[in-house]
Amino acid sequence: MVDGRPRPRVETHAPYQLSRAQEAIGWAAKCGLLPDTWQDDSLDRICAVNTTGKWVHFECGEIVPRQNGKGSILEIRALAGLFVFREELIMWSAHEYKTAIEAFRRCLKLLRRAGTQVGNNENLLLVDGHVVKVSNTNGEEGFEVLKETNTDGELVLLAAPRRLKFIARSKSSGRGFSGDLNIIDEAFAYTNEQHEALLFTMSARANPQIIYTSSPPLNGITGDVMFDLRLRGDPTAPRELADGPWTQDPSLAWRDWGLAGDLENLDEVDLDDQTLWKATNPSLDVVRAGATALSTASVERERRSFRNNPAGFARERLGVWPKRARASGGVIPLALWAELATTPDAHGRPAQVMFAINVARDRSFTTIAAVGVQADGRLQLAIVAYERGTEWVVRRIRELRERWDPLLWAIEDKGANASLWAADLDRANLAAAEDRDKPKRGEVVAPWANDVAAGYGLFIDALVDKQLAHLRDAPLEAAVAGAQTRPISSGGTTWDDKGAVEVSPLKAVTNALWAWHTYAEKILAAANPWDHVY
Repeated sequence: MVDGRPRPRVETHAPYQLSRAQEAIGWAAKCGLLPDTWQDDSLDRICAVNTTGKWVHFECGEIVPRQNGKGSILEIRALAGLFVFREELIMWSAHEYKTAIEAFRRCLKLLRRAGTQVGNNENLLLVDGHVVKVSNTNGEEGFEVLKETNTDGELVLLAAPRRLKFIARSKSSGRGFSGDLNIIDEAFAYTNEQHEALLFTMSARANPQIIYTSSPPLNGITGDVMFDLRLRGDPTAPRELADGPWTQDPSLAWRDWGLAGDLENLDEVDLDDQTLWKATNPSLDVVRAGATALSTASVERERRSFRNNPAGFARERLGVWPKRARASGGVIPLALWAELATTPDAHGRPAQVMFAINVARDRSFTTIAAVGVQADGRLQLAIVAYERGTEWVVRRIRELRERWDPLLWAIEDKGANASLWAADLDRANLAAAEDRDKPKRGEVVAPWANDVAAGYGLFIDALVDKQLAHLRDAPLEAAVAGAQTRPISSGGTTWDDKGAVEVSPLKAVTNALWAWHTYAEKILAAANPWDHVY
């Protein structure tokens, strides 16, 4: 909380000085609708304007767990658009028709509170000096402002009625409508096709705006529009190399109340911690008009009901996102990877090398990778062996040690690689480093979880900075083309060895890169101390 006001975990927006939120909130008060403080803050971002009166934020997202009151934000904004901001067309869309109709009925109830029926026509209302036609026809639900009071106090017919329409989304709904405001309720199911149908209707409008409200996507495959919005709005969102670094989008306001992390990694989240419930649900135990909208008791019931479905509870009540599943390809831009290819003829072979060994999770293949500095100063990555199983590894270690006298060997001691430590290292006459901080030449060091995460970071940095080179080895090329990532217990990231792509070549070169950055200078300095005296 800030000054007693609940705040979302993520809140980004462009700088602004002015907002018309209080105009919208003041009008809604005539209907008996009063926002909570968190809804007030959301409306302040949504209704921010520049010095010319244009909306600062073309797009606004409010991502908050269910039953907290997202709808009230939309009701205040939509009705203010119709009566205060004088927007000609407002389109309120939802994933399902019944949801759109519920929104229509709530708005109708608010208008009836603020207005009176005109004569015997129950579909005509006089609301705050406006004559409003109510459309109840199936599929055509909405409101039209037909007349308004002029400065002389007279009701005059508008040349073009202002409209608020409620529709269910499809890839064709919205085409042909040039809306000033598009409301995307239930954005978790909003598709790229639907986005194309709605977003481009706003291109010709002088001051358009689009608002997204939702809980997180249901899974990592659907919800592409929301995942893309999150990348633009959330500095903490998981990013792949192709996504680039986060920068503030000058036309997007984004608020996300959900916990950090993803649904696939809930082991360290205490789903029974009521402080997390409160942090992610800004309306929890807030009293509205003498009643509690969302109570701790109701969340306790939800938790009991979802005891065997922790991901469902985490998504719907704590706002935890699923891990995004990319439709195809890996996280490494192939054009950049191809740019870093080299050959021994072009830049030679490194004089000093380190090796790393990685066994595939299912033990189908084992990779031995090498890293060293090539003639132009870049680190050269190479796959020196990639074969089925592990039976051949001892023999190849002996050959490589005899030929290269490597500075170090990096071999993980967990999972499929543990068998190498259990038997093969002794048979290959490799010794584990007695002092892990100061290993001797030719010894073995095991990268721990934080080291594996550091290696991933070093790899990505070297890739982006173009400080590595590779020899286009086929096993590494295949791994790079499809590799995905996963979080690890240290809080970092590594290559996903549970996916469809066999990534042991990529894991091996990454561990070799970590070993080089961590130990190369120390080992070389110990061997040639006078070379390091300045």
